[in-house]
Amino acid sequence: MSRRRAHIAMTGIPAVSHVLPSLEILRELVARGHRVTYANDPAVAGLITATGAEFVPCGSVLPVADNDWPDDPIAAMELFLDDAVQALPQLRAVYDADPADLYLYDIGAYAARALAESQGRPVLQLSPTFVAWDGYDDDMAAALWALPGADAYRAKFARWLAVSGAATTDVDAFSGRPARALAMIPRAMQPHADQVDTGVVTFVGPCFGSRADRDTWSRPAGAENVLLISLGSAYTKQPEFYRRCLEAYGDLAGWHVVLQIGKHTDPGELGEIPGNVEVHSWVPQLAILEQADAFVTHAGMGGSSEGLYTGVPMIAVPQGAEQFMNADRLVGLGVARRIDTVDATADALRTALIELVADPEVARRSARLRAEARAEGGTVRAAGLVEEMLG
Repeated sequence: MSRRRAHIAMTGIPAVSHVLPSLEILRELVARGHRVTYANDPAVAGLITATGAEFVPCGSVLPVADNDWPDDPIAAMELFLDDAVQALPQLRAVYDADPADLYLYDIGAYAARALAESQGRPVLQLSPTFVAWDGYDDDMAAALWALPGADAYRAKFARWLAVSGAATTDVDAFSGRPARALAMIPRAMQPHADQVDTGVVTFVGPCFGSRADRDTWSRPAGAENVLLISLGSAYTKQPEFYRRCLEAYGDLAGWHVVLQIGKHTDPGELGEIPGNVEVHSWVPQLAILEQADAFVTHAGMGGSSEGLYTGVPMIAVPQGAEQFMNADRLVGLGVARRIDTVDATADALRTALIELVADPEVARRSARLRAEARAEGGTVRAAGLVEEMLG
């Protein structure tokens, strides 16, 4: 039990890749005796209530269910702004009468920061991906703000901030520079990590629960090596890619293959399944990675972090968003090969796997990064830092 039972309120967006990273922190805070409420769309209510947190319905207009995101980055950013505009009144309807002692928020949940600042309450960002660094505005933001539509977007954001009650009215500071943040990724995945303000951001690494809290998976008897193939939760409608994987790894001597295809791909589209392959719409990824020898991943931050945390060499096949940067980061760390989808032939996939697992330097670096990720403290350290903000 903490010294003082507090009301801690989390606000997120309904993308699974944004919900999962912080769940164990919330579960830990509940276990320490705090009252934890979590505002998000009803689509993810089940994930939230399983932690013991109180679910607060807050409908979202983000196109998460069908993954129908615009290709234009400014248009995509405007969707998050529109979501915040409609979410803030929903949050006020609950928290103006029942304010939290501390507000936590996902990087995409702008409305929570506005609410906290309007109430004069402490606020902490929980980031499931990399954070800004000194020079970020020159390195990346400048190119973004030069795109068509950027000026109109910034003006719209500024108008909302002016009426939101937020104390921070500068668009760049509000959207990209949190007052305080926990980065729930291995520090190794952070670009320009030495230029991150550690007075603002603390890297706590991936935040998982105890082994008893997780789903389990059993390595088949006689499997010399295990390969997991997963494109995460959002980019899974890739039957042609899965067929190439089956051609590359099906009946590969000594290898047992676990293939996750998501809910949008019919197993019937894959043709005949080789005897050494098991196909699922969903798998307990971390449980498998703890027993795996290689990982074909889309290089989402969640998958990349889990790969480093378990010390598993990776073949990165990026699909969108920041995954291309993540893939290059993994290659630069010396623990992965990158193959773009268009180049992911059966021969290329098979060759990459064989070379990857035979490279002793890859094994050495994977082991070192695994140790570093686990030393960052994870869930227990993160929960302690949250409690420090309560005073």
